[in-house]
Amino acid sequence: MSEQQNWSLKMHNIESCSCNHGCGCQFAGFPTSEDGGCQAIIGYEVIEGHLNELDLAGVKMVLVASWPKAMHEGNGDGALFIDKSATAEQVSAMATIMSGQHGGMPVTAIASLFSAFDGPIMADIKLKVNEFNSTVAIDGILEAEQTPHVNPVTGDENRVHITYPGGGFLWNDGKVGRTKALKVNHGNIAFNFDDTFAANAIVNWPNG
Repeated sequence: MSEQQNWSLKMHNIESCSCNHGCGCQFAGFPTSEDGGCQAIIGYEVIEGHLNELDLAGVKMVLVASWPKAMHEGNGDGALFIDKSATAEQVSAMATIMSGQHGGMPVTAIASLFSAFDGPIMADIKLKVNEFNSTVAIDGILEAEQTPHVNPVTGDENRVHITYPGGGFLWNDGKVGRTKALKVNHGNIAFNFDDTFAANAIVNWPNG
């Protein structure tokens, strides 16, 4: 680990994974996807953030991941994409933060769960934050589209939240829906799902 630096990130967290609705990983620690693995796309947009004196507000990035079993059992393949609008200094800062090199949770724990990782990869990231209808896309590589749950009797949208009163691993309160699209084709990471778990939250991650 490099010398620890002071950082904090307040970000939009647009999370979509291959679990059934509710995401077993969130509660019991084990995925509920058909193959027993965990595949995910998480889009981030920094609302406020810094590494030492470097301002990171506005930086967009996408983490894609595929684990053969539960996330905490490791041996995953991952990749980190950062939007082309970021400066070279911001790219370096986000890459070292997300790889756990400057300490802090949850990034230190997440970084330990991969046996292969690609990035940072510069890309044109299309990210729209819209409560239960957020989207994340990189043309030709990945797409995640979220939509609300719908009451089958009334046809009304079910605006669901998952809340952790004592604090969650990634976020404390998430607006929960379902995926309309969830697909990646990048190197060893390739999957295509729909009607799986989706959450939109604001995360606050400091290392101090």
